[in-house]
Amino acid sequence: MTFIKDRRGAGPLLTRRTFGLLAGAGAASLALPSYLRAQDKPRVVVIGGGAGGATAARYLAKDSDGALDVTLINNTETYTTCFFSNIYLGGYRDLQSITHGYDALVSQYGINKVTGTAVAIDRDAKTVRLEDGTDIAYDRLVVAPGIDIIYDSIAGYSEEAAETAPHAWKGGPQTEILKTRLDALEDGQNIVMVTPPNPYRCPPGPYERVSMMAHVLKAKGYTQSKIFVLDPKETFSKQALFQEGWETHYPGMVEWYGPDVIGEIAGVDVAAGAVETGFDTFEGALLNIIPAQRAGAIAIQADLVNETGFCPIDAASMKSSADENIYVIGDASIAGDMPKSGFSANSQAKVAAMNIRAELTGSNAFPARYANTCWSLIETDDGVKVGAQYEPAEGKITATSTFVSQPGETAELRKETYEESVVWYDSMIADTFGITA
Repeated sequence: MTFIKDRRGAGPLLTRRTFGLLAGAGAASLALPSYLRAQDKPRVVVIGGGAGGATAARYLAKDSDGALDVTLINNTETYTTCFFSNIYLGGYRDLQSITHGYDALVSQYGINKVTGTAVAIDRDAKTVRLEDGTDIAYDRLVVAPGIDIIYDSIAGYSEEAAETAPHAWKGGPQTEILKTRLDALEDGQNIVMVTPPNPYRCPPGPYERVSMMAHVLKAKGYTQSKIFVLDPKETFSKQALFQEGWETHYPGMVEWYGPDVIGEIAGVDVAAGAVETGFDTFEGALLNIIPAQRAGAIAIQADLVNETGFCPIDAASMKSSADENIYVIGDASIAGDMPKSGFSANSQAKVAAMNIRAELTGSNAFPARYANTCWSLIETDDGVKVGAQYEPAEGKITATSTFVSQPGETAELRKETYEESVVWYDSMIADTFGITA
C-alpha cells in the first residue's frame, strides 16, 4: 500500500481512496458460493447505528451480495456523530452537517432498519427483545451500543443535572444544550470542565472541546473569561500539542489542573455552578461535566462485560469472549491498544463483518488488520493528529506502528492536517451510512 507521507513523517496523508484501504484492511469484499443464494438467509442483527454498528450492517449486506438477512436496530431515526461535534461547538459546522440518516442503508443495501430500543438479549434463544416487546431472532449478533454515562461517579451529578450541566458525550440533544449554553455566556463568565477518567470515548476529545470553547470566547473578544479544566488523570492525549496551542492562541484563558493540584473531584453543585475538589472549589456559569463511562446498557444486561464495565473480545475477530455467536465492536469493547473512537469502531466493524460472513456463508476470512487516527482542531487551520495501525498479538489488539503530530510544526502543515480531517469525515460518513456527507 502506498501512502503520501507528510513532510514530518507524522503518518500518511489521507485521501478518500486511502481511507477505504486503510480502514478496511483485512475486510475485502468476498464473492459467495452461488448455492447460498438459493437457501434461507442466515440472520444477522446489529444493535447500535453509530460508526461501528452502521458500518457493520452495511458491509455485511454489501459484501454478502444479498446472502445475509441484516437487521439494524437503533433507537433514533438519525445519528449525530460525536466525532466533529466539537467542530460544531466551535462554529465551524452546523448540526445538520453532523447528523445522518439510514435511508441509503435501506434502499441501496436492503438492510432492515428498526427504530427502537433493544432492552434484552436472550443468548440461549438467540433473540433480541425491543422495548415494545418484539423479539428479533438472530444467527449472529453484533453489539455496538457505544458508551453509557456513569452519572453517580461524580457526587451530585445525575441525568437530570445534565440538562443544566451537560456532558455532551453522546451526540444529539446534549450537544445542542452545550452549544446553547456556550453561546449564551457573557464576558467574565467562566467555564468549568470536569474530564473523565480512563477509559473513555475519544481520548483527545475533552481537550479539543476546550480549544473550541476558547475559540468561541476569543472570537467574541471576551478577555475576562477563563476555562478551568479539572482532570483526574496525570496526563492526557496530545498534551504537549494542546498546551502549546492554548499558550499560542488563548494565552491566560485555559487553566488545566491535574490530580496533583486538585486532588479528587469531590462533587458538583449544579444549581450553584460549582465543582468541589480535594483542595478548592471552582465556579462557572457553564459546567461541562464528563463522568466515567461503561459499555452501553444492553451489553451489561447480556452479561458481556467484565469487571471494567466493558466487553472483552477476541482480538482476531471482535467476537465476544462470553458468547461465540456475538461480536462486540466500537466503544463498548476492550480493544487493546486501540482508543475508543469513530475510526476505531469503523475499522473493527469491517473485521467483524468479514468473520461473520465467513462463518455464515463459507466465504474466506483474512488476518485482521485495524487502523485509527484521531484528529483535533485547536484553532482555525491548526489541526493535529495521532494514530496507529494494529494487529492481533499476544491475545490483544496491539499497535504495530504509530504516529503523532509534533510541537512546532509549520502553519501550512497544520492546515493540511485539518483539511485531511475534513476529507476523513466525508469519507467516513460515506463508508458508514452509504451516503455523501
